[in-house]
Amino acid sequence: MDYEDKTLECTDCSVSFTFSADEQALFASRGFTNEPKRCAQCRVTRRQQRNNDGYGNSGRREMHPAVCASCGIDTQVPFEPRQERPVYCSECYTKVRQEQSG
Repeated sequence: MDYEDKTLECTDCSVSFTFSADEQALFASRGFTNEPKRCAQCRVTRRQQRNNDGYGNSGRREMHPAVCASCGIDTQVPFEPRQERPVYCSECYTKVRQEQSG
């Protein structure tokens, strides 16, 4: 298929950028069906923000205090504990998962 350069507008910064014929061929070879929405610089910026920790908050995941339902030690978990569900420290969680799968 023959591709021709296209001029697109970045959804983040509104700058026009070229979606080259070579890039179009590369996108097609990878099975991408949508054109890029962001210019190269905005794509890099977005990727960096996303890769910080997957949560967009500078590499820090909010942790919540909890007491392990199995051994009773104080621990921290990456979710808000609920009273109706047991919470385990990482060591006990591993044991529980092994018991459930085996």
